Amino acid sequence: MTKKVLAATAVLIVIVVVFAYLNAAESEDRLQSQREAEIYLKSDGEDIATVEFEDILELDEHEFEETLRSSDSPDRDNMYTGILMKDLIEEYDISLSDSEQVVTRAADGYTVALTPDEVLDEENVYIVYKVNGEPLSPKEEGGSGPYQVIIRQDEFGQRWNKFLMEIDVN
Repeated sequence: MTKKVLAATAVLIVIVVVFAYLNAAESEDRLQSQREAEIYLKSDGEDIATVEFEDILELDEHEFEETLRSSDSPDRDNMYTGILMKDLIEEYDISLSDSEQVVTRAADGYTVALTPDEVLDEENVYIVYKVNGEPLSPKEEGGSGPYQVIIRQDEFGQRWNKFLMEIDVN
């Protein structure tokens, strides 16, 4: 009985070590994305592009005021600067009309699924990089950037995705 317990314990330890190693590699990718202000753009899980901040700046910039409503803090009016998500997706020739959903993933693992209609709707889904004229700082500096997804038609900010690092159109 003792040998079986030791063998099972050894197997569990190996499994934990393997998963810790894999998670560390993924965590490094997330940190890299944040430090370099990169967004990984995918279609059906396949890598399409690594979008850099310079690529974002080449698209039409929009500025808009939005109220951040939260259940645990007072409402805040902010001026955001960013691009329409649909403009970025279309820049890389990815068809939204043929897709079922657009999934955004953050460096902290938070994931939001949007419908193509939400993304295609004018003045609705933005990728912002400034708030009140200041660049969004990364998570490790206590910020919500370098990118954040804002869905203007949502009454509350529960689907706003801070620390954006990946967009997958599928």
